[in-house]
Formats: sequence, structure tokens, C-alpha cells
Amino acid sequence: MSSVDTILFLLLAVVVSGSLARLIRLPLPLVQVGLGAVIALSAVPTVELQPELFFLLFLPPLLFLDGWRIPKADLLRDRAMVLELAIGLVILTVLGVGLMIHWMIPAMPLPVAFALAAVISPTDPIAVSAIASRTPIPRRVMHILEGEALLNDASGLVCMRFGVAAMLTGTFVIQDAILTFAWLAAGGIAVGVGVTWAVSVAKGWLTRRLGEDTSAQILISLLIPFGAYLAAEHLQCSGILAAVAAGVTMGFTEQTGRALAVTRVRRAAVWDVVQFAANGVIFVLLGEQMPGLLGKASETVRATGHAEVWWLAVYVLAISLALGVMRFAWVWASLRLTWFRARRRGERPQRVSLRLVAAMSLAGVRGAITLAGVLTLPLAMADGSVFPARDLAIFLAGGVILVSLGVASVGLPRVLRGLEPPREPSHQVEIDEARVAAAQAAIRAIEAAQHDLSVGRDDTDVYIDAASRIMELYRNQIDGRVGTPEAAAVSRRTEQIERQLRLVGLQAERDEIFRRARAREIEDEPARKLVRDIDLLEARYTG
Repeated sequence: MSSVDTILFLLLAVVVSGSLARLIRLPLPLVQVGLGAVIALSAVPTVELQPELFFLLFLPPLLFLDGWRIPKADLLRDRAMVLELAIGLVILTVLGVGLMIHWMIPAMPLPVAFALAAVISPTDPIAVSAIASRTPIPRRVMHILEGEALLNDASGLVCMRFGVAAMLTGTFVIQDAILTFAWLAAGGIAVGVGVTWAVSVAKGWLTRRLGEDTSAQILISLLIPFGAYLAAEHLQCSGILAAVAAGVTMGFTEQTGRALAVTRVRRAAVWDVVQFAANGVIFVLLGEQMPGLLGKASETVRATGHAEVWWLAVYVLAISLALGVMRFAWVWASLRLTWFRARRRGERPQRVSLRLVAAMSLAGVRGAITLAGVLTLPLAMADGSVFPARDLAIFLAGGVILVSLGVASVGLPRVLRGLEPPREPSHQVEIDEARVAAAQAAIRAIEAAQHDLSVGRDDTDVYIDAASRIMELYRNQIDGRVGTPEAAAVSRRTEQIERQLRLVGLQAERDEIFRRARAREIEDEPARKLVRDIDLLEARYTG
């Protein structure tokens, strides 16, 4: 029962962390790391983190969901900068920081130093979004950071694999490394796309013949990332990229709109819970591992040739500073290159703001993937001897994670406060056109349905009256979005006021139903149905 108790304590810590973070006004990831450390120091049995199991349980669903929900158009628009950060910056980090680590700590072999630099190169967008929740990051910048994190996980872990292989075999062939990287990337993407496409086709075929089972549809969506990840790993491809590609493909297949509305509503709620729980457990586990790493500090420092433990802090700060400087320079160069390309296309982009560069640099927070990746370092060499500097690499990676979280927690809100975000194109015209077209399509469908339903019936006037009332609502939507921009703006303002008043009315409806249920004036089952209808309407107006 000890494992079950520990899991329940981890989930309890996730539940408590949200309220505690709001109470003490600290970023949620830091609070969760702290609660994890408290659990580790308490009487609760600690968890022996198994990296392979960690990757399988937590990464596929989270990466799948990120790929599913990330705006595809924004990702494609900024694809050049995303690739520059996700691949170019990772390679630069591996080479630059790896050489620096080996120079600082000669006792750490160069391949191990490269492996350590590779595993600390991936960023964690989950931590960034949580840290910046009090001072939101500009939308376009956040999408770039999300796209970077979706891809640099794979590139960083692949580079780490090359470093470990070079240490174990004593050789490194650049041609083989390039071919291996190409297979890992292309194979992983192909597997992710293929699994999601095959599942979607099979699901659509069954739904057309047998109808849609909402619970089964939700369960299928939860299993897809695990299937893609395991299939890719079985074929020696990148399971991480397979999960990301599966999520992106899911986003495209869902645009067909074949799923029932209730399926989409319930599925979104289930995935929100999965995301909240998995994200929280990751950071609690991260904090739970830290006391063990600190406990080995006195043994670890001997591998560096020193006797004083404070040398480890010096190394952690030096590596963190190198990562920050390198990221600042690379982000500045990438933004300048993006600005140059925009000018060549005839656009007039904004100048590169150093505050924006600083914000994107501070947002390079390391997280759970770094810890899980460094824990996959082998315990022994091929000849049975101890893998050199393994504990040291794990300690340095853990220290870099804590420093990056702390610096971002303190610095990012201050840098973002009052920052003028880059100009973003307005999509209001496209939105208005889409709503007008949708309303016109609805009117045509209602007219046809009203005619079909009323043929041969005596109460034709009832059908005509009902259809007229519904079509009038759609005509009001059309009238509010055609004409001058000023008229459209007034209509949107009116809709905003109406939405606020509708929400007030829905709250009053719900309170009255609850009052009647408490007074036993209505049975529980019909009360729940009425409240659910009101909740769906409220979700529509607040979504």
C-alpha cells in the first residue's frame, strides 16, 4: 500500500498547491516543487523515479495535448524562428555549454559534458505559462515558446543519446549521427500522423454504422498518445515527436466536426483534468527528488576534484549564466533575422525590443524533461565500470532547473510588466465573415427542415412560427456584422452587454433551481438536468 499512499499524497499536494500559490503569491511550479520537497522529508514513502516509466506516463498525453491545442496557423507563420530555437539553439548549447562544462570540470569526460548540455537544453512551456500567469506573455511570443518546447524536447534528448553512445563506445561518426537524427525525427512524425489518422478513420467508420459512444470517444483520445509513443519507440523512432505529431494531426482531424457536441464538451473537461493533474505531479515529483540529490552533494563534489560543497553551487550558477547569455544572443539574432525577412517581403515589422528579447530569454525555463532525461544516464559502462560523473551530471541538471525556475519567477513578471507586445494582425474581419456565413447557412438549413417537417401536417403554422423565431436570431447576428466598421463595433459592444446580462440571468436561474432542490420542491435528477443545461449555456457565453 505504500505506493498507493505516495500517489495519493502527490495528488493531494497538487490539489493544495493551487490554493497555496494564490495565498502566498508565488508561481505554481515553485509551490509544487516545495511541496514535493516537504513530502520527501516527511514520513511519506518516497518515489524511486524510473525515467522510462516517467516518460511513458506523463510526456505523451501532455505533448499530445500541446500539439492538439496549439494554433496551427501561428505555428506555421513563425515556423522559421521556432526551428531556429528548437534545433539551432539546441546544437549551439550542446557544443558551447558542453565545452565549457568540460573546461570547468576536467573530471567530467567530454561526451558526458555534451550529454549534460544536451539534456539541459530543452525548455518547459508549462512552467513558463504558470510563472507568467500573473503577467501574461504576449500571445504570439507564447506560441513561439510553445512551438520551441514541442520540438526541442526531441532534439535535446536525441543529442544526449549521441553523447552517451560516444561515451560507451568511444567513437562518434557525424554521418551516422545525422542519419540517426533524420530517422528518429521523420519516423517519429510519420508514426504519430499515421496512428492518429488510422484511429480517426476507424472511429469514423464505426460511428457511422453503430452511432457515437461519448465515453468511448473520450477514452480513445486518451489512448492515442500512448499508442503513438509506444509504436515509435518500438520502431526506434522518437516517441516524443510521435506524440506531438499525433496531437497536431488530431487538431486537423477534429476540424471535420463529426463528433457530437456533448462529446467535445466532456472530452475537453476530461483533458483539462488530465493536464492539471499531470503537470502538477511532474513538479511535485521534481521537488521530491531534490533532497536526495542534495544529500549526495558531499560525495558528488569529490568527482570535481574539490572538497568544499559550495563549488557545486558555483558550477550550477556558471552553467545557468552561460545558458542565459547564449539564449539571449540567439533570440536577439533570430528576431533580427525575422525582422530582416519581413522587410524583404515588403512588410514593416516592429523593431527588436531588448525587453522582449530578455523576456524570451528568461522564459527558457528547464523542467521535468531535463530531470527525467538526465536520470536515464546509464549506471555502468560496457565493461561493467561505473559510468563517469553520473551523480555529478544529475546534481548539476537539478540545480539548473531550480535556478531557471527561480530566476524566471522573479524576473519574468518584472520584464513583462508594461512591455508593449509586438503588433499582431487582427482577425476580426475573418471572424465576422465566418459568423455571417454560418448564420446564413443556418437559416437555409432551418428553412429546408421546417418545410420537410411540416409537409402533410395540419399544424403547419406552428412550424413556420417556430422557424421564424429562430431565423430572426440569426438575421440579427447578420445585421450586426455587415455594414461599416463602426456599426460592427457598436454591435459587438451590444453583444458584450447582452452577454453580461444573460450571465446574470443564468446565475439567478441556477440559484432558484438549487433553492427548490434544497426545499425538496423538485427532484434531484431533473434539477441536475436543468443545471447542466444552464451550465452549457454559461459555458457558451463565457468561452
